[in-house]
Amino acid sequence: MSTTVITCIAVMGILLFVLGANVTRHRAVRGADGPQLPTDPADRLLIAQRAHGNAAEYVPTLVVLLVVCSTLTDGWWLDLLAIAATAARLLHASGMLSAPSLAEHGPVRDAGAMLTYLSGVALGVTALFAM
Repeated sequence: MSTTVITCIAVMGILLFVLGANVTRHRAVRGADGPQLPTDPADRLLIAQRAHGNAAEYVPTLVVLLVVCSTLTDGWWLDLLAIAATAARLLHASGMLSAPSLAEHGPVRDAGAMLTYLSGVALGVTALFAM
């Protein structure tokens, strides 16, 4: 496994835990008397929860695909896909956290989502054809 792939896996893992800590921070600031399960799309706790939840949905699968692909091939494109997947998750998280509401999609969030889908599919195809 290349240093680039390992670094990208580490960065995505760190991102997931930082997003989780952000949810904890919002819960602590809100306190026990505040709503812990908000439904307002502009609520900062809900935005933090969804940013973490979305990362938790995609990061593990991307990491597994990177590990599988790394055992099957050492092509240069794997490093590029690792960088793309990591950039996608960082873009998506920053786009979500900077949005005034979950109801609003911005170009950073949308680019992160699209790049996540593209890099994930490309990793899946790589795994299939590298066997």
